[in-house]
Amino acid sequence: MKIRSITVFCAPGYPANRLLLQHLGIFANHARAVFTQEGFEVETLRLALPPFSDFVEPRRLVAAAQELSIEAHAEGFEYLSLGPALTSDLETYQRIPEALAVTHDVFFSGMLTTPQGEVSLPAAKACAQIIEQLAGLSPDGFANLNFCASANVPPYAPFFPAAYAENAEPAFALAMEAADLAVQVFSSARSLEEARSILVSEVENAAGKLEAAAQKLSRIYGYTFKGLDFTLAPFPEENASIARALESLGLPAFGLAGSVFASAFLTDTLDRARYTRTGFNGLMLPVLEDSGLAQRAAEGSLSATDLLLCCAVCGTGLDVIPLPGDTSAEQLYPLLLDVAALALRLNKPLTSRLMPIPGKKAGDPTEFNFPYFANSRVMPLRAEKVTGLLAGSENVPISPRYPR
Repeated sequence: MKIRSITVFCAPGYPANRLLLQHLGIFANHARAVFTQEGFEVETLRLALPPFSDFVEPRRLVAAAQELSIEAHAEGFEYLSLGPALTSDLETYQRIPEALAVTHDVFFSGMLTTPQGEVSLPAAKACAQIIEQLAGLSPDGFANLNFCASANVPPYAPFFPAAYAENAEPAFALAMEAADLAVQVFSSARSLEEARSILVSEVENAAGKLEAAAQKLSRIYGYTFKGLDFTLAPFPEENASIARALESLGLPAFGLAGSVFASAFLTDTLDRARYTRTGFNGLMLPVLEDSGLAQRAAEGSLSATDLLLCCAVCGTGLDVIPLPGDTSAEQLYPLLLDVAALALRLNKPLTSRLMPIPGKKAGDPTEFNFPYFANSRVMPLRAEKVTGLLAGSENVPISPRYPR
């Protein structure tokens, strides 16, 4: 188990308040030392800002992204999120590809849903167009790693690209990388009840140590601790694959019948653990970041439709899915509508990070040379251009089936 990210949230403005950024850097590096002393490896320090339209004019976004990235990196932050484009200002979506074309460690998202619980058809179209444009920025389509379409995602979720802050005092949260914990527990358990009991206990034990250290830091610096996102994020190694963890329960291959039950069992188990929560707190199924998922996708037992079905019971949505290079914005748009509808109907946050790969067709091998990816095969997408009312420009209310 690792801390994938100590994510710090703040509103430094633009031009940035340099004194505030320095203070944030001191905090983040101190936090890394504190959590390391508690026995947790910290992979990255990340900085998430409010929606960029709150503090940057759209025409200045490219320059702001470059400058803020340099300033954040100088204070020790490996990655920077400039937050989501908002449905209230559709022009801002168009600026994202320009900014990502000239930066490497900057992340953006685009909202699919409004604060009033509506699916924005224009915003979904805009996000689909961003994905199509980003795919052409490099031969491997890698720029889409730095963008996701977000539905019903609140502030202070520490996982990128979805992370963003409010215009408020500095805060922080922890994103966990703990798929290996599920592999260990599920591989040795003698029953589902035992697997559930042990995993809850392990999560609560770790959370107790993390929260105690976080509260100590909060008292020292005055930054608000927003909580933990114990989404069981994987890593592309055999012992840190969420697919392997679920298959150890008895699934022949993740993606086959029984996968939704296994996914629901794991997320329900996490729901029973007691700790301070922020973000998703569920099951992350990133195809290219999980060796087991990558293998099942390559074999053909796992499809994009299977992953969409699992969104109904898991935590994050569709993530780093390799798609044919000729996938059009018109095909991506209805898929984003599906994700947005699930998020609102089930009253949960979901994201979509989709990666059309130029020159590749369904079934072709991926060829990424990136330590955080496990190569797979390009997955087919069963989607065509929608017409009629579905192709309109409305904001469509979708009420939760079970309001909370």
